[in-house]
Amino acid sequence: MAYHNELGKLGEDLAVELLLRTGYEILERNFTFGKAEIDIIALKDDTLVIVEVKTRNSSVFGDPQSFVSRRKVKLMVQAANEFMIRNQMDLEARFDIIAVLKNSKVEKIEHLEDAFYHF
Repeated sequence: MAYHNELGKLGEDLAVELLLRTGYEILERNFTFGKAEIDIIALKDDTLVIVEVKTRNSSVFGDPQSFVSRRKVKLMVQAANEFMIRNQMDLEARFDIIAVLKNSKVEKIEHLEDAFYHF
């Protein structure tokens, strides 16, 4: 597995640990629909939480969360809708980003709730 793939997997694992510690129930990881992928789908307080995890080993080019594109947001909204239809869910949905900065000297995890809104 390439280093960037390993780093991404590590970031997702750290994000799941954070969510579990803070009272979230993990429903699914790496849900795909067409060209869209949702890293983590969780539930907390009757809210479906759609989580994009962005992991970087350096912030030289910007914070990890700044790498979520409008196209990615649009695809995540479509995938979240499909997940809710397939599972016959009628819940409020929220879109979060978990930004992970991880290298040999730094491990920083930031959970940004309501990071973006569907359109």
